[in-house]
Amino acid sequence: MNKRERLGSRLGFIMLSAGCAIGCGNVWKFPWMCGQFGGGGFVLVYVLCLLLLGLPVMTMEFSMGRAAQVSPVRMYRKLEKPGSKWDGWGYVFLAGNVALMAFYCVVTGWIIYYFCQFALGHSQNLGFGPMLASPAINVGFLLVTVAAAFAILSFNLESGLERVTKFMMCALLVLMLVLAVHSLTLPGAREGLSFYLIPDFSKIDGSVIVGAMNQAFFTLSVGMGGMAIFGSYIDKEHTLMGEAAHVIALDTFVAVIAGLIMFPACFSYGLEVTAGPSLLFDTMASVFNHMSGGRWWGTLFFLFMVFAALSTVLGVCENILAMVRELTGWSRPRGSIVCGVVIFLLALTTALGFNVIHFQPFAEGSSWLDLWDFIVSTNVLPVGSVVMALFCCNSFGWGWDSFVEEANEGRGLRVQGWMKPLFRFVVPAVVAFLYVYGLIHFPWH
Repeated sequence: MNKRERLGSRLGFIMLSAGCAIGCGNVWKFPWMCGQFGGGGFVLVYVLCLLLLGLPVMTMEFSMGRAAQVSPVRMYRKLEKPGSKWDGWGYVFLAGNVALMAFYCVVTGWIIYYFCQFALGHSQNLGFGPMLASPAINVGFLLVTVAAAFAILSFNLESGLERVTKFMMCALLVLMLVLAVHSLTLPGAREGLSFYLIPDFSKIDGSVIVGAMNQAFFTLSVGMGGMAIFGSYIDKEHTLMGEAAHVIALDTFVAVIAGLIMFPACFSYGLEVTAGPSLLFDTMASVFNHMSGGRWWGTLFFLFMVFAALSTVLGVCENILAMVRELTGWSRPRGSIVCGVVIFLLALTTALGFNVIHFQPFAEGSSWLDLWDFIVSTNVLPVGSVVMALFCCNSFGWGWDSFVEEANEGRGLRVQGWMKPLFRFVVPAVVAFLYVYGLIHFPWH
């Protein structure tokens, strides 16, 4: 590869990092998990996981990326001590990012399809089940998603990914605020807010805590190099804990606003908040179809969803592209074509898994999507976070002093000495415990 590309501004870095974090995890997965895990109690545990686990791991990942100045596939090799054997984790990161796109691009295609249907005035006959049953819809909109993402990524970093993401993120935030204000005026807003924001401590158990932790890592894209790549594109003017705090604040804001949009609407129209993955699609489509001016509110809602989902697709695909280019020396256009074809072919398993390729890897009703999500959310993200913490905070890895020196260079919020036990012991121990607990209680059959 040639000289390492740079982002044009700090705003571009924050928007790119937040864009990678903000996506279906915030506005599709977070609300339905919140509904299934009891509302306010899940939100409380989720926020605690972001602060106590997500912030340290994101700071470490940014630091490794900026110090190494390479993609995640070579990051450990660049920073490890001679004779160490950490570099294999770079290939785990590559595999994890590809597995994420194997189902995430399909979900993004669903969102684009719903946006098109609302914009064209065809929303009355929409249904999540019929959409899943159509190979043409699933494959067609998957192709649109992958082609759009890698067409943008084929341009250089500043004129392609950075410019498009800044526009989408600004538009996303404006659309969300408009929709949230509208949702709060609905007749059932008080009941929806009570369910969403007031914790019921009796509903908080081990499964809720594991779910909240996995969701925190999923939405932040930490644990498999999703943030490290952007760390490698920035200068040393600002400390990395401060930058991580900005990204997490923006990510959490979007997740909370998504709930403010959905739950008042569900309670206003007597719809089930525990609908699961279809909450965004069937439930919200029903809300808009019964609402005055619903076609246009629905169009706005799914337009903001398109922006949210595509920002993550672009961020993760940039990570994949950077790793592949570093391994092969390919140009952006050539790498984009090859990566796009590979991801499209792998994602066909998800796109056709609800209609043609009938495969139930776990409990009855599970699908290819569940398998890919299990690989990423249940395994790669938490295990990758534990490995990262061990590597950054111990002498047999990169080492605490080297990590803190990199993280604290520049202006802003600094990693303090008293935080060392949190980073070195609490984060890996808690994440490892919850990871094992989650595997034991996973619905295998």
